[in-house]
Amino acid sequence: IEPAGGHIVTEYFDIGHSRSLPWQRRPRANDLLQALRDPHRGFDAVVIGEPQRTFYGNQFGNTFPVFVHFRIPLWVPEVGGPIDPDNEAHDLVMSVFGGMSKGERNRIKIRVRTAMSSQAKLRGRYLGGRPPYGYRLTDAGTHPNPAKAATGQLLHKLEPDPETAPVVLRIFTLYVGTPYIDGMSDETIARRHDQDGIPCPSAHDAARNPHRPKTGWQAGAARAILLNPRYTGHEVWNKQRKEERLIDVDDVTLGHRTTMTR
Repeated sequence: IEPAGGHIVTEYFDIGHSRSLPWQRRPRANDLLQALRDPHRGFDAVVIGEPQRTFYGNQFGNTFPVFVHFRIPLWVPEVGGPIDPDNEAHDLVMSVFGGMSKGERNRIKIRVRTAMSSQAKLRGRYLGGRPPYGYRLTDAGTHPNPAKAATGQLLHKLEPDPETAPVVLRIFTLYVGTPYIDGMSDETIARRHDQDGIPCPSAHDAARNPHRPKTGWQAGAARAILLNPRYTGHEVWNKQRKEERLIDVDDVTLGHRTTMTR
């Protein structure tokens, strides 16, 4: 910038937003697009630091015409200066960066999923989330990731909660029954716990369940415990997955909306 006689007057940098989002849905990128419309914007060119992190897929083709319209040069270090809208080589280079960005994001997703799946399958590690009713978290030594260990983070594991683990065991016992007593249904188990004055899961941990009723046991709560594979010795991960769906099939430039699926 300095060799070209310029200096930075403002910065537009998005934190915590995926590069896959169109510029209109990234707060700071959208601020830049709005600033282009202002004749008193205070700058006469825009410099892109890393094009592969700025443009994803075909975003360059959907965004650059706006810069051309308002006659604002878009400088990219890899191009060696401003992008020429009439230069096919420049357009090709930026398309390659968009493809590289998309490929890098996909590789990261695959690596993370593969690593987490291996941790669950081979090591049986607790991979995060709220501990199931009947368990509590306890420290399990230094975190295996050196970067996290350097910041003092510890590895965690599940251990039976002395207060609620007996309740889980009781639920399974009542459901299975004994040689002399038939097993009970979900509804009957819930009623039995209420009769015996045992707090329901949301009442036992009210601080983490402000949105749930605490009046008593529900059949669904007993059923969820009976169906949870953790209680039968299985590690569970990735029950829910993120799926990207087009926001508007008639306008693909709006990008995708991420939803959780089972």
